[in-house]
Amino acid sequence: MIAYLNGNITHRTPTNTYVECGGVSYHVNISLNTYSKIEKLEKARILTYMNVREDEQSLYGFFDEEERALFILLISVSGVGPNTARVILSYMNAEELKKAIIHENDFALSKVKGIGPKTAKRIILDLKDKVIRETGDQSPAGLAMPGTGVRDEAVAAMLALGFPKPAVEKAIKSVLTAAPETQSVEDLIKLALKQMG
Repeated sequence: MIAYLNGNITHRTPTNTYVECGGVSYHVNISLNTYSKIEKLEKARILTYMNVREDEQSLYGFFDEEERALFILLISVSGVGPNTARVILSYMNAEELKKAIIHENDFALSKVKGIGPKTAKRIILDLKDKVIRETGDQSPAGLAMPGTGVRDEAVAAMLALGFPKPAVEKAIKSVLTAAPETQSVEDLIKLALKQMG
């Protein structure tokens, strides 16, 4: 198994990248979260997972070990394949996904394209104990989700105003990363609009 690739980034899109190592270029499938971290890099160390099927071999890449570990957990769930796991990790970052699983927020998971209510509940049932163990001494109470409702309301409001979803989600995420204390929908929308402007 290829553990990681360390080389030049010769091509990148929000869904895949080419990493050149020793004259060989590897096609690596990535999430939006990994893309955002390598978007401006010329060289990178990409952790990988090789998916081998009867008719196909494909590489999935991750900027950090936390995302790769969650990917491996996700594909252990019946009904969740590598591409679905990648979509989940594109929709929410590692911390958001862990919080959703620990707090049994199947609504958040079922909003991901390709994840229905039954699959969302199965992910939580199969992975909750494993995720809690991996977070060490952090209790579920310590992983509370302030602002999730505020975030969802802000996204919905901006979509209703006609802004494109990818731009909205990127702006909201950027604001919450820079100012996680933001609790007002109005403030979040104003800051997101500044990001987009």
